[in-house]
Amino acid sequence: MGYGLSSKQLVNLVDGCVQAKNVAPGSVAWTLDGGRTVQTTVVGVTAVKARTAVEVVTDHMAFISSPDLLLATPDGWTPAGDAAGTPIAWTPARKLCRERLTIRPGYEFGYFVGATCADGTVGKNYVSLVVNEEDFAARYATTLTAWTGLPARLEAVSRPSGYLKRDLPGFRVRVVSSYLSDAMRHYVGGDAHHMRQRFPRVVLRDIDTFNGFLDGYVDGDGCRVRQWSGRVIASANVPFLAEIAPIIGARFTPSAEAASKLCVSDRWESRGTFVPEHHPIAPPESSWIQVREVRPRPALGAKPFTFYSYRLEPHPTFLVNGHLVREPW
Repeated sequence: MGYGLSSKQLVNLVDGCVQAKNVAPGSVAWTLDGGRTVQTTVVGVTAVKARTAVEVVTDHMAFISSPDLLLATPDGWTPAGDAAGTPIAWTPARKLCRERLTIRPGYEFGYFVGATCADGTVGKNYVSLVVNEEDFAARYATTLTAWTGLPARLEAVSRPSGYLKRDLPGFRVRVVSSYLSDAMRHYVGGDAHHMRQRFPRVVLRDIDTFNGFLDGYVDGDGCRVRQWSGRVIASANVPFLAEIAPIIGARFTPSAEAASKLCVSDRWESRGTFVPEHHPIAPPESSWIQVREVRPRPALGAKPFTFYSYRLEPHPTFLVNGHLVREPW
């Protein structure tokens, strides 16, 4: 039996999508290594003719292959002919060529996450902050550039005031990066809305990162208290504050009438309540999608299918329009 992809199916190469028949030795392909997208090189191409194929229909598309092409499932590799109703590994093909940031924990990273949680907006492919205070916006831009290398600058804007019923001058910092916006959504549990976001435990990697987070979050949703040495955070997201409280050794009582408040003492570190936690800092780039149907596709007339398979190094897998596959062993 033949194995591999039908000749016109799209393979994700680093230089762009090409049909399976046009993949040549030396081509560099995208693949997945766990939750990361990585590159692998084609070192050999084999073409085999056969009269039996299957059409694999997933949540995102359909592709034609031999029945024994292997698909990545939660339980291991499964032949395409047996994959109906099974989840398979997938990554959005349109995001393969985007710039990937080298994310390092530290104060600047923590400040960015905290300020974004407090006052930022996480869009589909951008992250922005619009505030009244120029100093706050400048700190946000500086820390964002420090740990991402992305250029960030302040823009003078106007923003409506519901209380004053008029527009007020403000400042905006906006960076276009789908990788950065995906990372922020990953840190806060998938939904970056301020009332639904979860506390980003990635900032607990070390004390510097967490202090940066506190400073950024207080700059957005808090203030310093004059009567004692400390700051107060105000938020209507009670579960978010409830997770922070034991980390800083503070008592927290939610308010039933207004935004809840959490007091952050300047001496909270001396309480010894901070415990570092290791969480993945790079956002996952793969997920599971469902194989809805596997349809038999016999060859019509006298012309058989031509299937193409590849030997690749260092990873033996490759992507078919985002779907992770490999040739049979």
